Amino acid sequence: MASTAKSTAKNGRATDTDISIEDLSAQIDILKADIASLTDALGTYTKAKGAEASEYAKTKARETARAGREKAVEAQLHAEDFVRNQPATALGIAAGVGFLVGMFTARR
Repeated sequence: MASTAKSTAKNGRATDTDISIEDLSAQIDILKADIASLTDALGTYTKAKGAEASEYAKTKARETARAGREKAVEAQLHAEDFVRNQPATALGIAAGVGFLVGMFTARR
């Protein structure tokens, strides 16, 4: 049994709209399918963007680590040159740093 609905127009008069319950049910089913499709699409998009962000972060981390290694090697080379060129100064600095570390770590 199909039932029909009467709606009221803006001017207050009743208008006949032949909308059956079956039609409404079919439209609701279509809306449910559309929402499910949108949800799946959003999930797929989110996974893709998450993978993309993860790969970007890994690439940046590798670049940062490589740059850090290069800076550490450069600092080591400068320290070696300093020790070779000024051994007495380097020995004095090492003794001073050792003394300070010893004072800070000593238990009182």
